[in-house]
Amino acid sequence: MASYLHTMVRVKNLDASLAFYRLLGMHELRRREVPDGKYTLVFIGYASNAEGQAEIELTYNWGKDDGYEVGTGFGHFAVGVPDVAAMVEAVRAGGGKVTREAGPVKFGTTVIAFVEDPDGYKIELIERR
Repeated sequence: MASYLHTMVRVKNLDASLAFYRLLGMHELRRREVPDGKYTLVFIGYASNAEGQAEIELTYNWGKDDGYEVGTGFGHFAVGVPDVAAMVEAVRAGGGKVTREAGPVKFGTTVIAFVEDPDGYKIELIERR
């Protein structure tokens, strides 16, 4: 049986990215330093990931501090949270960028918001009580 494991994104500042995702309640699950390849992989997610939830792999290529283009094909990550408005305020208080305030999705009732990480990757917050 196949399972979805992770999504990898390249980041320009690993510490700033980790700090942002901590605002969303994620934490480092494991890290791999690859000196010969001059890169670091950090897998982040929720709890211990014993339930097999998908993870985000943050890839930092040493010395590549000028960033990457997000591209036109990438849409967003989606994260379920119990209170979207409270999460938006936590992101804002932590210095994060809010690109859509909490409120119902257009033509619906589900409460959502959008925030961006330090590299410009969009995260949709979806209220799940």
